[in-house]
Amino acid sequence: MIAQASRIIPRFALFVIALASFSLFAATEPRDPYIHFFQPTFGDFQEELEDARADGKQGVLIFFEMDECPFCHRMKQQVLNQPEVQDYFREHFAVFSVDVEGDVEITDFQGRTMRQSDFAFREFRVRATPVFQFFNLDGEPITRFTGATRDVREFLQLGEFVADGHYQHMNFTRFKREAR
Repeated sequence: MIAQASRIIPRFALFVIALASFSLFAATEPRDPYIHFFQPTFGDFQEELEDARADGKQGVLIFFEMDECPFCHRMKQQVLNQPEVQDYFREHFAVFSVDVEGDVEITDFQGRTMRQSDFAFREFRVRATPVFQFFNLDGEPITRFTGATRDVREFLQLGEFVADGHYQHMNFTRFKREAR
């Protein structure tokens, strides 16, 4: 009986370790950013701003992108698809994607109606993508980051930089340097 128990316990321990490893892997498995990072929108950013306030968010993040942008694709495939990024940003911000070449009509934060491309180019002078534009809860632009971040860590730092209000007294480069 004791001999049988001594064989079962190591097997059970291996089973528990394997199960825990699988659970850990499954929890960090990439997820579709269009489901888990970006929020669906009908393009009324005035309404989205009201919802962000009601939901207790610290602001709004708009990801300006275009289909042919390799850096946009890299961000979506390597950073924005990570569960820790998705969870952090969804907790602190209302997050939306805008196609800089899009013809879809949107309503900006002031209630003006225009095409996505006009919103990107005329209102925010987006010339290169990706652009991460953060807005406060009054719809005013507060922080802008152009290009892809190096990795998940830098993107999370960008979120912390805005969510914790560091943008009010220093730039992002200084914030990263002081965070080391």
